[in-house]
Amino acid sequence: MTTASASIAISIPAEWAPQKAIWTAWPADPAEWNGDLETPRRDVAALVRALSMAGNKVRLLANGAEAEASARAALPIDVAEVIPAKYGDIWLRDTGPIFARMDSDAVALRFKTNSWGGKYDLPDDATVGDVVADLAKTPVRRFDFVLEGGAVDHDGEGTILTTRQTLLNPNRNGWTKEAAEAALRQALGARKIIWIDEGLKNDHTDGHIDNIARFVGPGHVVCQAPAGPDDPNAATLDAIAATLARETDAAGRKLEVIRIPGVGLYHNALGEVSPASHMNFIIANGVVVVPIYGTPTEAAALQALQNVFADRAVVGVSSRGLLGCGDAGGGSFHCITQQEPV
Repeated sequence: MTTASASIAISIPAEWAPQKAIWTAWPADPAEWNGDLETPRRDVAALVRALSMAGNKVRLLANGAEAEASARAALPIDVAEVIPAKYGDIWLRDTGPIFARMDSDAVALRFKTNSWGGKYDLPDDATVGDVVADLAKTPVRRFDFVLEGGAVDHDGEGTILTTRQTLLNPNRNGWTKEAAEAALRQALGARKIIWIDEGLKNDHTDGHIDNIARFVGPGHVVCQAPAGPDDPNAATLDAIAATLARETDAAGRKLEVIRIPGVGLYHNALGEVSPASHMNFIIANGVVVVPIYGTPTEAAALQALQNVFADRAVVGVSSRGLLGCGDAGGGSFHCITQQEPV
């Protein structure tokens, strides 16, 4: 692996661009899942099958002999390529590389990790991004600051969505807004950065954007609406939509804001209010896999997203196991995947 010259411009393909592969990982450490690996593994297997059925190549990391054996038993070779690898936990969106382009060449962007602000310090999280880049045979470009992939969302044309709660958090880089924007312009080829204030309540990531607002096409962004009067994130969701409605993208287009029903009040097995969200979907070749939680609004949310993604099947898959409870879990399908563009 080599480090590319700092003078070459970078671009991040949109998630809906054609993909060579989708990377993910198999839950392997019982301590990270309250001793229950079966439940999150069931969710990951369902995600992988949905991706594979649409013709996607899925490359699944498995940490240790037991994890490798269970992954192979759950997912035949024609469904996923199981690859032995070391990682802390399965959140490859944040610990893996961001695949980008430099002129006509592929590059894997690598950033520092500090365990989501020092909260979840796990061995091999800092190096799994290099493992993925090496397996993908993609040269690496390194940056000396903390950035998680779930903290930024891209439109493929230089517009980036992010949150102040994550990027300007003292537990990351201690950035000012100006310093953050300079870093994103250099590292991600950003031409316009749209700032959302904060994410959902009790989000382990300090408000990652991929749980609250997503680009779904040039000039088009999706976010959620409150599911009812007891929605604990109602004010936050309305503020997100209002902010986006005032914005333009890097090309000067006024954003078209599409709101879908949110999950609403959702309690995990411990009775905690959890940051369950339909926004943590993964866009892949031919399919969009959307996390669902058995809530009354999910059918309407899936139909709304199907209207948005007319060229792909929208598939709802349970993500209750990945969301977990306590310090276990906390994310969903976008959090555990990283697309490798063609």
